Amino acid sequence: MALSGKLTKKLVENLGAGRHGDGGGLYLVVDPSGARRWIVRVVVKGQKNKKGAPLRTDFGLGGADVVSLNQARERALEYRRMAKQGLNPRFNARKEVPTFEEVAQQVHIDRMPIWKNAKHGQQWINTLRDYAFPKIGRMPIDAIDQPEVMMCLAPIWTGKHETAKRLAQRIKTVLDVARSKGFRSGENPVTAIKDAQALPKVKAKVKHHKAMSWNDVPQFYADLKSRPSMAAKALMFTCLTGSRTSEALGLRWEELDLEARLWTCPAERMKGGQEHRVPLTDEMLATIEPLKAMNSEYVFEGQKRHKPLSNMAMLMLLRRMQVEGVTVHGFRSTFRDWASEVANAPREVAEKSLAHQVGSNVERAYARSDLLDKRRVLMERWSQFVSGTGDKNG
Repeated sequence: MALSGKLTKKLVENLGAGRHGDGGGLYLVVDPSGARRWIVRVVVKGQKNKKGAPLRTDFGLGGADVVSLNQARERALEYRRMAKQGLNPRFNARKEVPTFEEVAQQVHIDRMPIWKNAKHGQQWINTLRDYAFPKIGRMPIDAIDQPEVMMCLAPIWTGKHETAKRLAQRIKTVLDVARSKGFRSGENPVTAIKDAQALPKVKAKVKHHKAMSWNDVPQFYADLKSRPSMAAKALMFTCLTGSRTSEALGLRWEELDLEARLWTCPAERMKGGQEHRVPLTDEMLATIEPLKAMNSEYVFEGQKRHKPLSNMAMLMLLRRMQVEGVTVHGFRSTFRDWASEVANAPREVAEKSLAHQVGSNVERAYARSDLLDKRRVLMERWSQFVSGTGDKNG
């Protein structure tokens, strides 16, 4: 026989914030955020509160996205029966608690729309799959405490520190979500481990991209200019603009305003997630304008029509040119060194040219300008230095 009450499936999905009764002590609680969860209010026979009145207690039955209306009614009935017998449901209820892996997979699906890109979403779940699921994946989510989290983190904490830090953050998220759905209570063990400094401090090794000395750039650029390949054009433009590989290769014609001599790289293509404006110089324009004739969506078209060059194309070109031990990303460092040592550019102007965040949050709030005019002067000097059309000393 199906249990019945005042609520319906449609009401459960659409009711606004507040506490909505179904009858028999069962309530749907809708938080202002829109989160929906079930609670049951029971009076435990023979138990009194501090004032001597019958002990009336609320118990969470889980999130409404996980526990259906009928399941909630069945659990509420079970809790009321126990309370009538004088049994406190907190210690006697049979809970259907999901495993760590089940919750993690659900979190991954729920967050799909907010990932920066599909690759990032895949990396998120892959980290858990490789380092957490083999150890705690099949455990009930409410059974995971500090020792279980330590089992996942400790083996890779020093050897793969960056991965371990990401793993800790992702385990924390899964446990936080489980708590919000009523499957856990108390402090998050990841936070407790951090606060107790249970894991050793690891000094991060800074990974430097090998860079060319700015003195060698004009000769290298002249060699590049003599090569007709698309990879050579892309590398010339990357070198001149100080942009990241993905920003340059993903460049579409629609991002360019040739009249205003401006490239606006949209936020979703920037590492920092903020739109970045790049002033275009004569040399940059001379590099890309002949490519318009290809009528492609992308400025630097690859092997396939309307698809960009492979992100390995520029690195392979460096190898063919026998430029040893230099990365494409390293040209950003080369530009930064030249800006300081030769151009004496103010730090903010040089850093903004590379789309780096400058200063604290407060400083950034006051310094809203992207210093475009000052950067235009600096980039023009860099272009002239690189192409050998300006003062040899920059």
